[in-house]
Amino acid sequence: MADLKRWLMMAEDELTQYSTEARKIEKIRQKIALSVPLAQQRQLKEELLAEFPQNGLSQLIAEQRQTVALPFWGIAGLGLLMGISQMQPLDFVATVAGGAIAISVQRWGWKLQAQKLLLNTLEDLEKRMKNPSD
Repeated sequence: MADLKRWLMMAEDELTQYSTEARKIEKIRQKIALSVPLAQQRQLKEELLAEFPQNGLSQLIAEQRQTVALPFWGIAGLGLLMGISQMQPLDFVATVAGGAIAISVQRWGWKLQAQKLLLNTLEDLEKRMKNPSD
């Protein structure tokens, strides 16, 4: 489990880089291929598959986290605007709640995206081992 967390953190770091998905996979693939034995790679993949949520909401957030969080950012902004313009302190609750929900959706999506990137990398490694001519 500690190895999985370490590789997920590496995938999250790779997400911060401005590059294509294929380039991110290539960078992580090289690191995994050099430092993780084949049996441990399979175990890592099994742990990742067991941990990855399969429900529709999780898949939507993994693919479109910013789109899902956008309405909550709007609620936060509208609450701030209404609270300031109408001098209604209760409207600031919408700002705090909307902002908190948007941030949590973004964080969850970021973690899911890192898991998906790591899973794609492990699948790419497996495919290359079966067919090294690619």
